[in-house]
Amino acid sequence: MDDSDKSVLEHLDLQQLTCLNEDEEHTFKSIVSNRAKNTSGGTYLLSDVDEQLLLNITFNQTVRIRSIAIQASSVAQAPRKIKLLINRPTIGFDDFSDGEFTQEFELTEDQVQEGKRVPLRYVRFQAVNALHIFVESNHGGEDQTRIDAIDVYGTAVIGTRDLSGLKKADDE
Repeated sequence: MDDSDKSVLEHLDLQQLTCLNEDEEHTFKSIVSNRAKNTSGGTYLLSDVDEQLLLNITFNQTVRIRSIAIQASSVAQAPRKIKLLINRPTIGFDDFSDGEFTQEFELTEDQVQEGKRVPLRYVRFQAVNALHIFVESNHGGEDQTRIDAIDVYGTAVIGTRDLSGLKKADDE
């Protein structure tokens, strides 16, 4: 794990943040905005009609992602099977049925209880404008999935040669 990796949630575009199948009382925005304010109350994300959730995180600048952490206080309701996609303009549950994922993994009970970072295949997450997290199932086969906290770690792409090169081309 690189020491320069920090939460990239500071680069969130909160207006574009969405979650499909979330309970209207316990939303994705509530846990992310609380994290940004560094307060923790009784906020958590809860799925609505079944255990599946589709979280869409849009960033206000390009980021490189190294790891993700998901924490849940209820192990039975904690996410287990996760599939990730990146940079889709629009996305729905059907996008995850074709088997083409950027990465797929299963969270252990230990990882979700302690909110441990799960390393991602860094080479696949070099230029991320949007991260789509599909929670396919939870640990206990419960009707609802619960997430108390989520974080995404990496670095912003700002100040790289690629961006400065783009600026020079515009100036000419």
